[in-house]
Amino acid sequence: MLTPLDFLMDLFNPVLAFLPRALLMAVASAIVCGLVGVHVVLRGMAFIGDAVAHAVFPGLAIAFILSGSLVLGGAVAGVTTAVLVALLSQSRRLKEDSVIGVLFVGAFALGVVIISRAPGYAGSLQDFLFGSITGVPASDVPVVLAGGGLVVGLILLLHRPLTAVSLDRETARAAGVPVLLLDVALYTAVSLAVVISVQTIGNVLVLALLVTPAATARLLTDRLTTMLWLAPLIGALGGVVGLYLSWSVDVPTGATIVLLLTAAFALAWLIAPRHGALVRRLSLRSRAAASARA
Repeated sequence: MLTPLDFLMDLFNPVLAFLPRALLMAVASAIVCGLVGVHVVLRGMAFIGDAVAHAVFPGLAIAFILSGSLVLGGAVAGVTTAVLVALLSQSRRLKEDSVIGVLFVGAFALGVVIISRAPGYAGSLQDFLFGSITGVPASDVPVVLAGGGLVVGLILLLHRPLTAVSLDRETARAAGVPVLLLDVALYTAVSLAVVISVQTIGNVLVLALLVTPAATARLLTDRLTTMLWLAPLIGALGGVVGLYLSWSVDVPTGATIVLLLTAAFALAWLIAPRHGALVRRLSLRSRAAASARA
């Protein structure tokens, strides 16, 4: 197994130019998904990440066939579907999850049909599903960084109204908050975050990068402002350590990152200062002992 120093030397090895690019993609994806994930967790809509990952598939497939940018192709498909979901969800006859189920699964099926017409179908499909972080082309890096900056700016700019809608949708609507526009903005941010992360961690595992760091931060703090920087930090640390471990022992990068983030969530669930299961149990025991002595 490589030591951290060996890994650092590999990062500066010109022959391994793809490695620092992979590290940059992993950290950028984690930061963007962590920030967006805070609002996803607050709304209790974790399913949206998995659904959007399916929705971007037709754009990825078309971009692959045309030898274009996967990021741009996925972004167009994801944002288009997200806007449609936000519009159709305004109908009181259908709930949001029903609309998402219909459109996003249909979009994924369309993507499978499109990519099945491409040469090398099996290999390209595997890259989409499970990620190929070391195979990210250099031309995609500036697109990812620009898209990530756009998402971060959008979330920070709309933080207060998004929070208002997340905490009490009907009250926010009654107060004149533009709920539809905010829904479109959040779905768009989720779509871009997913597209940015698909090459890093894959279509199947991208939900973990979107939800797990934010859920872990939710266990560790009650302050929303703290969550907004803690979730991206947890995700970024998982990306860095995950890439190091996968490079050292030759295991899939995306799965390694997800396992690390899952372990961090489990640890927080057990020993978080105020909400950890073990901490709560010990607190109850100490209170019971104090009551008995009294």
